[in-house]
Amino acid sequence: MSIRDDGTIEVVDGEQVLVYTPYAVTAPDGTTVAHESRGGQMAAVWAGAVGEAFVEVSHLGHGPEGGELVMVVTRPGHSPDVALGALVTDDIPATVPDSWPAAVDLAIGLIVDTTLDSGTKDDVEAFHQRLLGVWFGHG
Repeated sequence: MSIRDDGTIEVVDGEQVLVYTPYAVTAPDGTTVAHESRGGQMAAVWAGAVGEAFVEVSHLGHGPEGGELVMVVTRPGHSPDVALGALVTDDIPATVPDSWPAAVDLAIGLIVDTTLDSGTKDDVEAFHQRLLGVWFGHG
């Protein structure tokens, strides 16, 4: 996986390219995958392949805007790559949607060491604690 100049993430294997944004994925065959809350057909999980890479895109719960997607890419002989997109943000609003802390908690379980777009597992865990503080009215 690599981050493009426009902030999208791509998974490439030869001629096959998958493009990930926090709210939609374009598969190598041109199919666009988005959560149903954003007009897509996906309710929870979509999976596909890019060459030898297995790609799983999940909606773990709504984050700050709703419909945020998480992507895990597994290649033979490599640790998984994880992209959390807009599920982890720089700022936390004064009101936190009910499913956001749970979605981040589930995402933490996917991280081996680092994520491509959200820092280390420790960074995501610290964000989760700040998010919980706001959600419980202590932030």
